[in-house]
Amino acid sequence: MKIMVGGTFSPLHAGHKKLISRSFELAGPEGTVIIGLSSDTFAGRKSHPVMSYDERKAALERYVQGLPAGVRWEVEELNDRYGSALETDFDILVVSEETLPVALEINKLRRAKGKRMVEIHQIACVLAEDNRWISSTRIIRGEIDEAGHLMR
Repeated sequence: MKIMVGGTFSPLHAGHKKLISRSFELAGPEGTVIIGLSSDTFAGRKSHPVMSYDERKAALERYVQGLPAGVRWEVEELNDRYGSALETDFDILVVSEETLPVALEINKLRRAKGKRMVEIHQIACVLAEDNRWISSTRIIRGEIDEAGHLMR
């Protein structure tokens, strides 16, 4: 299995970790996971401050190294919302509820190019203690920490 997943991952929080972990589970021990990571330029369009590409990549690598061994993986720089997903042959795109519309658009564009559509695997967003989604914006605002605990 070849799995693709992507994001800005700044800061890397419990929701991102669930997304990445699920990608590794779906890939299986002989599979491959391609983690698309927004470039500094592309991430700069966010409404909140974002750590540098190198800092985000290092955090991703530290997290992935703690996942079960055997799955091949690589980090690919994303300069737009699609990365190589329009051209690359792969099996599954893992997304959150929030990014599902992008996945549907990727399949539509793949079909228009004569490419095989890929399976979309959507995970539920992780909830914080207040039963609202964990998000980078909420973390940066100081509402919650990266695990979803309320900041008091």
